[in-house]
Amino acid sequence: MHTVLEVVKRTTEFLAGRGVESPRLNAELLVGHALGLKRMQLYLQFERPLTEPELEKIRPLVRRRAAREPLQYVLGETAFRDLTLGVDPRVLIPRPETERLVELVLQHRTMAPATVLDLGTGSGAIALSLARAWPEAKVTAVDNAEGALAVAAANAVKNSLEGRVLFVRSDWFAALPAGARYEVIVANPPYLSEAEVAETAPEVRDHEPKSALSSRPDAAADLCAIIAESPRWLVPGGLLALETGIGQHRDLLAAAQQAGFTRAESHRDLTDRDRFVLAFL
Repeated sequence: MHTVLEVVKRTTEFLAGRGVESPRLNAELLVGHALGLKRMQLYLQFERPLTEPELEKIRPLVRRRAAREPLQYVLGETAFRDLTLGVDPRVLIPRPETERLVELVLQHRTMAPATVLDLGTGSGAIALSLARAWPEAKVTAVDNAEGALAVAAANAVKNSLEGRVLFVRSDWFAALPAGARYEVIVANPPYLSEAEVAETAPEVRDHEPKSALSSRPDAAADLCAIIAESPRWLVPGGLLALETGIGQHRDLLAAAQQAGFTRAESHRDLTDRDRFVLAFL
């Protein structure tokens, strides 16, 4: 019989040989998930022998991760701010950059808005975070993929936020009711070029939904379309907050000025690169 520690070590070596980053951390999380143990509990049981049924639970998870399926998909969930979100190949895995986008919105709207719109909600990360931060706000989240909306709605229940967000199937603004107006619009649309997607890690390139990464030949096309149409849906003084690609900000700031925003500004991500655009009507 192999002990927990022996299996963790063997799994680490196996994953490292397949090019997986942080193989020891991945091994501990996979073994712990299969055994229903948190990492600290796992450490306390390192010398425990594993039974064959327990090993049978571990093996398929390790094979999936060795094939470079994202760890979050294998585990079935990920953390985002104070939320635990279920994720699978129907949705993009939320990134730290998007956490920063939510933080910027909260910093620039110290008073809770009455209405919020999240465009391209995916897992529901942005909409649910803002719904939790602003309990009185009416939050609407749209996505054009039924699968993504199903994941987002399940995450609302998972985080005890059911009924706090209205989920709508829509291609950006297309299916929203005429006359609807929002104080805050937030979006993390596709913004990578096809060449940039091709250069990403196998976890991203081969497993995450391509439509959430890149949707048009012009990588900034969706961003520009959202900027152009947002003034119709924002109240005077409203805020548009966008996560963007690198090297797009000159064109996006010009687009915001052309669309009639009174002010638009760039903000940097944790790696000090232009990543976010905030535009004020």
